[in-house]
Amino acid sequence: MTGATTGGRSGGVSMPGEDGDADPSLHDAPTLDLSVVVPYFNTGDRVRATVDRLVAALNASGRSFEVICVSDGSTDGSDASLDTCDPHVVRRVCLPENRGKGEALRAGFQLGRGRWIGFIDGDGDLPPEQMSDLAAVAFDPASPRDVVLGSKLHPGSEVVYTPLRRLASWGWQQAVAVAFSLRVRDTQCGVKLFERQVLAEVLPLTRERRFAFDVELLVVARHLGHRAFVEVPVRIEARRGSTVSLHAAAAMLADLAAIWWRLRIRHDYDRARRP
Repeated sequence: MTGATTGGRSGGVSMPGEDGDADPSLHDAPTLDLSVVVPYFNTGDRVRATVDRLVAALNASGRSFEVICVSDGSTDGSDASLDTCDPHVVRRVCLPENRGKGEALRAGFQLGRGRWIGFIDGDGDLPPEQMSDLAAVAFDPASPRDVVLGSKLHPGSEVVYTPLRRLASWGWQQAVAVAFSLRVRDTQCGVKLFERQVLAEVLPLTRERRFAFDVELLVVARHLGHRAFVEVPVRIEARRGSTVSLHAAAAMLADLAAIWWRLRIRHDYDRARRP
């Protein structure tokens, strides 16, 4: 089967926990190959283009899948662009207010029924077809994986960035490397896949609500012993704007410091401290 019946309201928008059937637990056995979360906030009709291309690519892969679109409190009509999506393939969640990318992903991950659960940003900067590339690596029987992630810094990547974005990305990755000794070249690329059991162990321990959520997922996974991370090259299409600013950079560094504090001082990520 390609695609999946959602169990929610046909074509409707739901809040987490409002689907007609009981929500799955990440500790339940998977019933699909892939669950792909698409978080978005005020992207206009770009999210619909992303979803259409993603569904077409996953259909071509022959794997069973679902797409879970999560509106992070969008106010520009983005949600309406998804009204005619096939409800047997595309599930929809609408957060009542903007809470941050981390919260949107958390809401979507908790609903995933796939053996592998991941996400791709809804703004269209990353060609959605690249999720098929990550899935091919994830399902390769020759080498078990814990996490498969796109990397803008992979030698095979095709990326056109402004000097400012390159500098910001380099500075961020240096800070991550120093704080956590995390052997990942690019923590922030907006396409990743996690093995279901890895996510089941990691997600309850996470606290970040914004863009540092990606780092927290990887740091906690490594802390719990999951170290089979594989980076895959990506292509970045023309960007429609930049979120780089001193305020955003300061906020992300503060979030990074909070992760370090929880890891090194409070030991919140230890298995024994799991809520």
